[in-house]
Amino acid sequence: MDTIIHSDCRFFKGDIPCLPHKKFGVHCFNCTPYDKVSVDILVIKLGAIGDVIRTTPIIDALRKKYVGCRITWITQSPQILHPDSLERILPWNFESILYLQNTPFEIAINLDKDKEACSLMKSVNSNIQFGFTLQNGVPSTCSSLADHKFLTGLFDDYSQQNTKSYLTEIFEICDLEYQSQSYQINTKHLSDYHWDIPTNSKIIGLNTGCGDRWTSRLWPDEYWVSLIQLLQNNGFSPLLLGGKQEDQKNSELAKNTGVIYLGHFPLDQFVSLVNQTELVVSQVTMGMHITLALGKKLVLMNNIFNKHEFDLFDNGVIIEPTKKCECFYLGKCKNGQSCMTDILPEAIFSAILKLA
Repeated sequence: MDTIIHSDCRFFKGDIPCLPHKKFGVHCFNCTPYDKVSVDILVIKLGAIGDVIRTTPIIDALRKKYVGCRITWITQSPQILHPDSLERILPWNFESILYLQNTPFEIAINLDKDKEACSLMKSVNSNIQFGFTLQNGVPSTCSSLADHKFLTGLFDDYSQQNTKSYLTEIFEICDLEYQSQSYQINTKHLSDYHWDIPTNSKIIGLNTGCGDRWTSRLWPDEYWVSLIQLLQNNGFSPLLLGGKQEDQKNSELAKNTGVIYLGHFPLDQFVSLVNQTELVVSQVTMGMHITLALGKKLVLMNNIFNKHEFDLFDNGVIIEPTKKCECFYLGKCKNGQSCMTDILPEAIFSAILKLA
């Protein structure tokens, strides 16, 4: 090879021409945009979309601490990550795993305690590791920095006593300084969709579902009806939000109240729809994290999780049942009637009035 190759440049691809070459026609030896990578960092965060979103504040903190770093992120939800915020976004598949197992990193971070994520962490070639790995066939910590988060995930009493937010915990795990860094999500498609919704009143998003795993946090349908009527009678335009699982529920609510329901949509479109709102009412859901990432106001209903876990960035309020929930981190209510019935529509409406 008779030419200089800068394989340590953040623009270098190896298999296809790099962006500076395509844009300016330069080669490595005369490339002004040449940007040498100082530190290669791998982030393993597979989890649900909401979990991926609420981990993204570490991106800015990593770039501040490791100036000139290159960040590779592997996840089951690559579409939610902003393509301009990371050098490599990899889907969770065999090809990506094979690639990562043969790529050296200075720093590897795994923030999932799932066996799959910990197995990948165990097999990655890195000098420094933060978070969780595999030991004796079960998840374990890479260092004492992860001890607190590890123990709160094992023992309910530790978790209930915790006063640290999720973000505080993961920043500590990564040896980073948490300064209320913002969520980062893919917003490239926000203007790609047109929505036939009112423009002369405030749109209040009502995120009615919470998935199949945590039905103990569902708010009763009749309460949604009452809240919808309160909003309609006071000049607001409520808008139902949800996915395929909530379609039947939302269709029934729309039929009974005349509330706006436009259907369920792919992720890009759903993010655009949430962006039309002034405020969103939600249980603990993916929609809640999208709302926060878009800088929208949030009324969060919570019962089975530790409220200290959530950072609303001074842009929302948490409403909980008047009596203590006895189903901490349980997917189904063990008492027959969920304590979510203690959160009255009037309390949610009052919170909306204060924020909207």
